[in-house]
Amino acid sequence: MASLLRAAVTWGLFPWRGYCSRGTQGKLSTDFVETLKAVVGSPHVSTAASVLEQHGHDESMHRCQPPDVVVWPQNVEQVSQLAALCYSQNVPIIPFGTGTGLEGGVCAVQGGVCINLTHMDRILELNPEDFSVVVEPGVTRKALNTYVRDSGLWFPVDPGADASLCGMAATGASGTNTVRYGTMRDNVLNLEVVLPGGRLLHTAGQSRHFRKSAAGYNLTGLFVGSEGTLGLITAATLRLHPVPEATVAATCAFPSVQAAVDSTIHILQAAVPVARIEFLDDVTMDACNKYSNLNCSVAPTLFLEFHGSEQALAEQLQRTEEIALYNGASHFSWAKEAEQRSQLWAARHNAWYAILALRPGCKGYATDVCVPISRLPEILVQTKEDLKASGITGAIVGHVGDGNFHCLLLVDPEDADEIHRVKVFAHQLGRRALALRGTCTGEHGIGLGKRQLLQEEVGTVGMETMWQLKATLDPRGLMNPGKML
Repeated sequence: MASLLRAAVTWGLFPWRGYCSRGTQGKLSTDFVETLKAVVGSPHVSTAASVLEQHGHDESMHRCQPPDVVVWPQNVEQVSQLAALCYSQNVPIIPFGTGTGLEGGVCAVQGGVCINLTHMDRILELNPEDFSVVVEPGVTRKALNTYVRDSGLWFPVDPGADASLCGMAATGASGTNTVRYGTMRDNVLNLEVVLPGGRLLHTAGQSRHFRKSAAGYNLTGLFVGSEGTLGLITAATLRLHPVPEATVAATCAFPSVQAAVDSTIHILQAAVPVARIEFLDDVTMDACNKYSNLNCSVAPTLFLEFHGSEQALAEQLQRTEEIALYNGASHFSWAKEAEQRSQLWAARHNAWYAILALRPGCKGYATDVCVPISRLPEILVQTKEDLKASGITGAIVGHVGDGNFHCLLLVDPEDADEIHRVKVFAHQLGRRALALRGTCTGEHGIGLGKRQLLQEEVGTVGMETMWQLKATLDPRGLMNPGKML
């Protein structure tokens, strides 16, 4: 055991010995597991079948592919030792946060060690005057906002799920507030990353939290969205924002998808500083009414939210209502009280579960394309028609203020034909987005299922460059193998 730890520290200086001895059942050797226990303590290592299964899948329809062992490090030093140990013995490393991903990013396609980072859940540093905070990977979005509430600040990136913030950085997440506050790429100032082999990198320099820099390559941007394929994020320095003086939410129904999307474009063109503008089609509205006890029209609908001073909000609301009514909106209603707003956005965030409830026992698959806003009406209308023609049960929701929308497709996991039709539909939609100069993923990431679309999106030279970066940082290909590339 001691020799294993010494080998881990100096793996780059000695030939690889291949100690893992996976054998016919794909298990790691007993000595290797005991060495893991020596690093993090026996209570923080598990090979129980139920635990492995829990860590072998996320909320996507990708089949469960469990790791060989799960470990829970308590600090960055342990993460570094674990990475060095695994790399010295050619054992795959799979980072794990809250497991709320939608592209199979935690599936252990080659087995290996799943490093669950949720026990590292401290908020390390809060700098209210600099509008920044440093968090460990176990801190979730809701936990951070509870912690900073009394400072008059908040972290606005909201993917819906109460995801871990470092996991959100790893997948390049965004959500309902993107149109006003940006994505994780816009709100991460610095990252602490354990590289393959155990070295520690601070992407913007240790303890730095400046708002802009022209110094060197943008290493922070490299790791945001890297999906655990380049290293393990063990701390993130995030940008905070002032809590708005006043907030108002609104809903309005439209006679067609085209009318709803036209209103979105007109609102943005009018420079109304909307904070959220979400599209829900008629199927989604019907599901949300039933699941969340709403009483909204079953029609294409926009959910909107505005942040600012009381005076500014009055002007924004008036202009938005004028635009919506011009495009045929009806059932226009405002929600100024916190309880009403919370009910409205809880329903939007629970849309995934509301749609799953339409066919109990089915799994859900969410597409995630994003196009230039000018092409949004075209692709949304065509997608709605294709969805009806396909015979697939599904619905459309979208962060239409930034051109990103999702088809939430329901599939019987035992029906091979239906699974095939869903995959064909999703790939066709991805290619349509690419044809319109968009992207195959706005916020969920590439994971397992969109690697071919990534190649089509960035081209041969783009892929070669990504592979070169991967080979430089992870020459043995052990960091979350099988994902993205």
